[in-house]
Amino acid sequence: MSRTDSPLSCPACRVIDQADGVEDGNLFKVEHYQTRDERRLLDALMRAQDRAADRVTSFAGSLNFVYIHSVWFGIWILLNIGILGASLKFDKFPFGLLTMIVSLEAIFLSTFVMVSQNRQAARADIRSELDFETNLRSEIWSVHIGQALGVDPSHVEEVVRQAIAGSRAQLASGS
Repeated sequence: MSRTDSPLSCPACRVIDQADGVEDGNLFKVEHYQTRDERRLLDALMRAQDRAADRVTSFAGSLNFVYIHSVWFGIWILLNIGILGASLKFDKFPFGLLTMIVSLEAIFLSTFVMVSQNRQAARADIRSELDFETNLRSEIWSVHIGQALGVDPSHVEEVVRQAIAGSRAQLASGS
């Protein structure tokens, strides 16, 4: 779809070509027009360790995690203050072993959370690229349909500019 040696014969393509201010016969590369499935791309990028990190993060962010830890801490403290028998004590107050275990768990959980956040950032990047491709496809179709209907593209662009400016002004005023 990109030609530099001859002018574009399609009136709508000429309108798209003129959008950048230079009528040179060049449009975006053909591969930009192909849609892709976000989940398929993400699955191809994810490794087993990323999936494991996502599972751990998902579980750590659940109420089941809170319940299990509440029971675990309760039993630990009850055992070590001697309520269930003095012979069962293994971590005397102030529970140094429990503190160390919880600190290590916090270190690992924060690492898993960061790994999962990196995965989500990668997913957002893929989604952004797909949104761009979809928007580009929609714009090209719209210009072609508008051209076929005899719509003036400069008028449409002026209406779009006014709508964007009005929307930004409304957002800025907090209404």
